[in-house]
Amino acid sequence: MTKKRIPTFRNEDEEREFWATHDSTGFLDWSKAKRAVFPALRPSTRSISLRLPESILVGLKMLANRRDVPYQSLLKVFLAEKVEEELRRLRVKTAHAK
Repeated sequence: MTKKRIPTFRNEDEEREFWATHDSTGFLDWSKAKRAVFPALRPSTRSISLRLPESILVGLKMLANRRDVPYQSLLKVFLAEKVEEELRRLRVKTAHAK
C-alpha cells in the first residue's frame, strides 16, 4: 500500500492542527517503527504577560522562598497541577454523562 506524503509545516501549531485531524497510519508504516529515546527533549514554551494582585505575588514568592525555588517555577507547578485536576474532573464528569 502506498503511503501519503507528510506535508511540510510552517510551525508546530500548524503541524499539531494537522495531526489532530489526520490518522498517522495513512502516512507511516508503523510496522517498521523503532523505539526512540529523547533524554534532552524539553516541551515548547511561550512567554506570556500575567497581571496578578500584589498579595498573590507576595504569597507566591514566600512559598517559593521556603521551597528554595524561583517563584515563576513554582507558579508553573501550581498551574500544571490545577489544570490536570480540572481536566481529570471534566473527563470523569463526561464519562458519567454517557
